Amino acid sequence: MIWLIQTLVIGFSAAFATTFDDNLYLTAFFGKVNRHFHTKHVVIGEFLGFTALVFASLPGFFGGLILPESWIGLLGFLPILIGTSNLLSREEEGDTVQAVTLNLPSDDKPQRHKKSLWATIRDPQTYRVSAVTIANGGNNIGIYVPLFASSNLPSLGVILSVCYLTVGLWCFLSFHMTRNPLMAPLLARYGRKVFPFVLIALGISILIKSQSYTLLPGFGA
Repeated sequence: MIWLIQTLVIGFSAAFATTFDDNLYLTAFFGKVNRHFHTKHVVIGEFLGFTALVFASLPGFFGGLILPESWIGLLGFLPILIGTSNLLSREEEGDTVQAVTLNLPSDDKPQRHKKSLWATIRDPQTYRVSAVTIANGGNNIGIYVPLFASSNLPSLGVILSVCYLTVGLWCFLSFHMTRNPLMAPLLARYGRKVFPFVLIALGISILIKSQSYTLLPGFGA
């Protein structure tokens, strides 16, 4: 049970650190919903893009089955470097929300007839959302690879479940933030202040969990 609690903490930390800013562009997408561009385009596109990032990171998990755990743990320096970089550069970036341009028709009335799930998945509008998700989550791979590599199969299942639930939560919150646009800048401002520290803590956790410190002179067995 202890491993489950520890894995849940790591999963929530990773999910928050890698997906919290998704709500910024998701809010922009939901604000553009009209008769040609639907809410389900945004939701399905977000999940497809996130799934692509997960698959791109899975080699880390399989590598962790082959390489020694202590060496795999050294990849924990990646989240630390990413978090430090964001911590140093956040003042330059400010609290701007990513602009999303879709060149969508201006008709803001939702379309009445329903498309099938498969038709929505094949719709180019869906992949425009996925493309933004993948582009925005480029750093996620650098975080997921060491995290997956230091996990066994049960832990990986818990972490991925938490991440997908978090993505769903951002979709829900972002949809409702289009009705309260004052919330998006507040969430962006405070989220950006917190998530570099979450990344750094996550990297340190991977290093400790993998006992990578034993590779240092004087700490080995």
